[in-house]
Amino acid sequence: MAPNGHWITELVRDIPDYPTPGVIFRDITPLLGDAEGFSKAITELVERFADVQVDRVLGMEARGFIIAAPVAYRLGAGFIPVRKAGKLPWAVVREEYQLEYGRDKLEVHRDAIHPGERILVIDDVLATGGTAAATCKLVEALGGVVVGLGFLLELDDLGGRQRMQGRRVESLAHY
Repeated sequence: MAPNGHWITELVRDIPDYPTPGVIFRDITPLLGDAEGFSKAITELVERFADVQVDRVLGMEARGFIIAAPVAYRLGAGFIPVRKAGKLPWAVVREEYQLEYGRDKLEVHRDAIHPGERILVIDDVLATGGTAAATCKLVEALGGVVVGLGFLLELDDLGGRQRMQGRRVESLAHY
């Protein structure tokens, strides 16, 4: 078992100084390429939210898509892609936010979420929480209810969980 107590870290590659000096990038591509590991990770995320009614699962571009779509399938829920600005072909709602190493914008189609729908937010990594917080604002701007946030990895020192304002957050492994 890995030092932090979770098997998943054995399938995550650490890349120092990427995308900027001083940042250690947690590369999940070895996990995605391991059929058993990928399946086990999806199963664990689904199990963490088995007690929650979910109408749709939302995944953020781009690695979040890879994780969220099979979670949605397994939960019998719809899937919503949240994209970077300018990539969606129809009317959107946009949220600008701060990243670990810069600023960015996220967009979702205006008709992707209906008032009162219960939305599970899924992504690969919770770091500073900027992307997740911006995504929650998008969901709520459209009248949706965020019922939880799930991540493969959480970088505890960056404080992202604190930005989730008491929301349910489930992470498979912590760094």
